[in-house]
Amino acid sequence: MSSLSVYHVLSPDIPNKVLTHFEDIAATLGEKGIRFDRWQPTAKLQAGASQAEIIAAYQVQIGTYKAERGDVSVDVISLDSEYPQKAELRARFLKEHSHAGDETRFFVTGRGLFSLHLDDYVYAVLCEKNDLITLPAGTPHWFDAGEQPHFVAIRLRDESKGWEEQFTGDEIASRFQGLDD
Repeated sequence: MSSLSVYHVLSPDIPNKVLTHFEDIAATLGEKGIRFDRWQPTAKLQAGASQAEIIAAYQVQIGTYKAERGDVSVDVISLDSEYPQKAELRARFLKEHSHAGDETRFFVTGRGLFSLHLDDYVYAVLCEKNDLITLPAGTPHWFDAGEQPHFVAIRLRDESKGWEEQFTGDEIASRFQGLDD
């Protein structure tokens, strides 16, 4: 189940608010300029579907997204517990960073935890199957797929604005719970 836990930066062990209803999560994040949505496939996907099959199953939603946001690149990222550099990748994304362009992820399967550092609060968003999240450019955040990752996600991004991580140097992520905690 998708959830949103909101913490004050000085209280990383006790959330001020925990939401589990889609509408409440979307409204709370929307107040901060974060898009949280749900997409349904237009075709049934089989386990092990190719990138082309996955994109085709969501082509209607991707087309609408592109019409709203402009031209973006679309690809699929898949990560599971067999990935040889999973520990290194996890360590990299557990460091607070931002991007020059918007970051959008749609979870086809599995789950991941986006933690957003907004002013004096951390918004920990557990995204699961059918969840879409868009972080505006410059949003400080970190991402955790857990020690045994399992997800397939569609990435939508504007390549012209830069995709490389811009690490903040803030160690805040180390004070907050991860996906497996």
